[in-house]
Amino acid sequence: MQRISIIGTSGSGKTTFAGKLAEILRVPHIELDSLNWEVNWMSAPKEVFRSRVREAVNSDRWVVDGNYGNDARDLIWERADTIVWLNYSLPVMVYRVVRRTLRRLVFGEECCNGNRESLRRAFSCESIVLWVFQTYRRRRAEYPVLLRAMERRGVRTVKIHSPKEANRWLAWLASSGD
Repeated sequence: MQRISIIGTSGSGKTTFAGKLAEILRVPHIELDSLNWEVNWMSAPKEVFRSRVREAVNSDRWVVDGNYGNDARDLIWERADTIVWLNYSLPVMVYRVVRRTLRRLVFGEECCNGNRESLRRAFSCESIVLWVFQTYRRRRAEYPVLLRAMERRGVRTVKIHSPKEANRWLAWLASSGD
């Protein structure tokens, strides 16, 4: 595993998982949200974002976290040798994203280039909780098809179904030196 893409619905813990995996493998961690989100939650123009992604994945070793479908998947997956899907249940995702949003609100935590959660955003049509409900079923339908196609190309795929399984897999990697 030299170039790994971590995917999953919002709230699955992609960034945390990818950070731990990158540390174990001693490779750079690339967070797609940080390449996309600019100040005041403005998305980078598509070509700027794609240019940032292209440059980031140009190296020989990395762990990338994020989905970004048609905006970046082709750039990442054409170079990836491994794709890890954090495929957790909807209740787990909703719980985790609500807990994360509340923590960020209460403690004023920054995310993605200095942006912060707000009550207005949390209860608007831009709500991350709403986004989970809007994307969960779609990802569960499309990812198996996409991953089978990648497997046919020789890319290793790993499907993880719970946070406990994710922690066991990371612990196994750390102990095996893979």
